Amino acid sequence: MTEDRVVTFEMIMEKILTSDKQYDNSKIISAYHFAAKAHEGQFRSSKQPYIIHPLAVADLLLDLGMDTDTICAALLHDVVEDTPVTDEQLRELFGKSVAALVDGVTKLTQIPVFKQDQKKAENILKMLLAMDKDVRVMIIKLCDRMHNMRTLQFRPEHKQQQTAYETMNVYAPIAGRLGMKQIQEELETLSLYYLDPFGYSEIIKQFDNTREERQQFIEAIKSRIAEALKAAPLQQAPEIQGRPKSIYGMYKKLYKEHRNFDQIYDKYAVRVIVDTVPECYMVLGVIHQIYKPLMERIKDWIARPKENGYQSLHTTVLGREGIPFEVQIRTREMHKTAEYGIAAHWKYKQGVEKDNMEEQLAWVRKILEAQKTSDDPDEILTTLKIDLSPDNIMVMTPKGDAITLPLEATPIDFAYKIHTEIGHKMIFARVEGRMVPLDYKLRTGDVCEIVTSKDASKGPNRAWMNIAKTSEAKAKIRAWFKKENRQDNIIAGKTMLEKEFRKSRIRIPEEEMDNFFSFDMKRHNCNTLEDFYASIGYGGVSLNKLMPRLKERYLKLYCQEEESTKEEPLIRPVERTTTSQIILDEIRDCEHKLAKCCNPLYGDEIVGFVTRGHGLSIHRTDCINYRAVLGRNQPEELERWLAVQWTGNNSEKMRTDLDILAYDRVGLMFDISAIMKEAGISMEVPQSHKVRGNKILLVISLQVINKNQLTGILQRLEKVRSIISVERSSTAYHREKEKRGE
Repeated sequence: MTEDRVVTFEMIMEKILTSDKQYDNSKIISAYHFAAKAHEGQFRSSKQPYIIHPLAVADLLLDLGMDTDTICAALLHDVVEDTPVTDEQLRELFGKSVAALVDGVTKLTQIPVFKQDQKKAENILKMLLAMDKDVRVMIIKLCDRMHNMRTLQFRPEHKQQQTAYETMNVYAPIAGRLGMKQIQEELETLSLYYLDPFGYSEIIKQFDNTREERQQFIEAIKSRIAEALKAAPLQQAPEIQGRPKSIYGMYKKLYKEHRNFDQIYDKYAVRVIVDTVPECYMVLGVIHQIYKPLMERIKDWIARPKENGYQSLHTTVLGREGIPFEVQIRTREMHKTAEYGIAAHWKYKQGVEKDNMEEQLAWVRKILEAQKTSDDPDEILTTLKIDLSPDNIMVMTPKGDAITLPLEATPIDFAYKIHTEIGHKMIFARVEGRMVPLDYKLRTGDVCEIVTSKDASKGPNRAWMNIAKTSEAKAKIRAWFKKENRQDNIIAGKTMLEKEFRKSRIRIPEEEMDNFFSFDMKRHNCNTLEDFYASIGYGGVSLNKLMPRLKERYLKLYCQEEESTKEEPLIRPVERTTTSQIILDEIRDCEHKLAKCCNPLYGDEIVGFVTRGHGLSIHRTDCINYRAVLGRNQPEELERWLAVQWTGNNSEKMRTDLDILAYDRVGLMFDISAIMKEAGISMEVPQSHKVRGNKILLVISLQVINKNQLTGILQRLEKVRSIISVERSSTAYHREKEKRGE
């Protein structure tokens, strides 16, 4: 863990005065005094005065070489959110630039939302919009998040988990895409400490056990390379560095890719820094003369830079002892960009090179463009996770051009990446000359050919929205349907909505439709009901996310009214311990409890068993006990089972058990826990049973609200690598026993 030091304003000023850059000292001093007064009396979770946080953020930005306005904005970045200070005051005192930077960093606090994820999505969208205008917004936010992560031990445990998860999935990938490698690695390492403390401690132990051996090995390599390069015609002596692999980088290799410590080729790494590009290739030749290269692990990021601007030659070679290690070769200019990313513009240059900056921020515009075609702000979280994934693949066109795509991208993503019209007119794809389905997962090195239709009216299929992975492809598909087929979209959207309403038993009078949908129409920028239907039809509005809100609104507006207008209901709900209710066909006001043998959830098909003296026991209709009674077909037993159904709206959590049959591996519980944390589901510590071979049965207990929520969890768990099956109750375990003949 990074030890956080307390930064004082005197330390800030000393760093400014000894810097090579020119700063407006009086403006920075004024910003500090203004912030200190605004935060007076406020304290952090560590019980320290709040002002130490903006000072720490300013200190980090000074290390990046940021300019005067950025330092002022760092000192002031929380005053609008946490104090009575207004944007107008900042604009008047410190200028438009500082006020705009503070506004971009300030969180949204007045947005009506149904869940926390929605609020996060709105905040991230706002930051990206501000970042598109001025990238310094995100640089401030990254430094703000880094200091918060360094002091996260003072927050409650559930806040630690939430913050670490958001940092790992949003802020660390953004830092990586901006080329800010140091910040990315620290954010990942700090997040890992809270998300998987066991895995973190195991890697630290591995590092500690091999520290001395690793240092000796690297020093010997550096000496040998330096000696070999003495005869090379270089402008000046190269700089040779040893580079330890990051803790999270090791974690991914060990636990996510299931490698042994000895199978990680770049845990030992050396970096050679020279003056020119020709010298980089000259050094590569020398390295291959003195060490045996692993040819499949040579990467030329100079000829083909990464999307974040990173350039370097990478080669993995075998040392004298047969131990593999990586050598990175780059120019001094490339090294500055690799270490500081987009912030290198401010640290090492007098001005900002506009063209280069435009290239490095192209991904922001792609995400924002994709968001324009979607009326669902929540989608931006998924977009960031996929589009900013560091695990990219390189797929080749038949002509030899390389196309970079995220992991698990499909031929649909590939086609739209090449050109919009190629995507629209695609019929099928060939990979290595073989026809593949459109949901085929492309891999690095694949040669993919897209076969298109000559029919001018050809367009994409609606099903492609569920197959495409990239925001770019989804946005172009949505845009086509939005532009070309409005009437069809209206019909499709209305049909889809009516189908969901029938399933949920929702009936709304036609004349009240506009009023019922008014909130969602406004939220999704739809002026009319037809616009709203069209948005559902072309995929701009997700029905999966929309329906829970509509069900809740329907129950509030209509069900209570219907209950009060009935003179004497034919059937009455019985009392129960939760807010959802049971309606009986024959028995009124009968106590009941949920059977533990099958743990029914709100939304399951259920049946009631009349117990002796304890009211009704509610079972699922697929409960093994109920099915056994049906199988025996004995009338005296069947008489005690009554038809029941749910009514009302359940808002309390109900327990259910899952059997997860999987191949045992390190990191499995981390993947399962991450899904639960993201969904806001509480999970008890699972029981585990060895089944046979390397299979394991995990029995976990969850607290969920209804069957729909559980279905979403099941679908996500089924996609986790090494999981064989996920089922309610213990059917998976019994099936495995049956296969073994037990």
